[in-house]
Amino acid sequence: MTINALSNVSVVLVEPQNPVNIATCIRAMKNMGISQLRLVRPVDYDPWRLEGIAHDTSDIIEGILKFDSVDEALADCVRVAGFTARRRAAKRQTVRPGVAARELLEFSESGPVALMFGREDKGLSNEELDRAHIVVTIPTTDYASLNLSQAVLIALYELHLAAEDATKPIGPPRKDAPPAKSVEYEMLFTDTERALEKISFFKTRYPEHIMRSVRSMAYRAAPDSREIALLRAISIEVLRTVDRVSREKGSGETA
Repeated sequence: MTINALSNVSVVLVEPQNPVNIATCIRAMKNMGISQLRLVRPVDYDPWRLEGIAHDTSDIIEGILKFDSVDEALADCVRVAGFTARRRAAKRQTVRPGVAARELLEFSESGPVALMFGREDKGLSNEELDRAHIVVTIPTTDYASLNLSQAVLIALYELHLAAEDATKPIGPPRKDAPPAKSVEYEMLFTDTERALEKISFFKTRYPEHIMRSVRSMAYRAAPDSREIALLRAISIEVLRTVDRVSREKGSGETA
């Protein structure tokens, strides 16, 4: 059975502060053939009022999913694009919406993908952008602040163009093993940080900076689920080996 090329795409809004903005984002989604909306700690809203602003969108409104954290909202996603209006203190490689759209569509053949947008007043935090495999900026003049729904519409328009049409069938998986989900990446980063801490790698280095570089390398390489498991196994074996050597050394000193 063929699947709509856009059916695996979700829009994720992090802490949207105004129901009107949620409604206008829903309208943009309807215009561009995207039906899955995920909200992280949204402002209280009345679904009836949303449809009053965004007419004929009950299918999207009824399917809205709410989450308590970004990690929960992205857990099943195999690729995430985070949108930001300004360059953060943390140095990042950024791409334009068209580039992000093509990458998301490629990964959508194997699982859910997401476009993540931040709060109306301050956007996504650095920690939230860390969860994005690709960071996207929309070219503007010196006044870079866009209305939330404007940013969503531009991003989805590029996605719609990249898909050629909303009925493009999805082909076979891009690899033998499925692409890694966000939750698998997070487990890898946790194990890697523990292993680096164990060997005192952070003694003269900032853990936050090192781990941000590790994330960037992993996201660029786009390992599949099996490769993520191998990398985790390496980190876990480092932890076990260091513990074993410490025990043996302690035992020898006691003797």
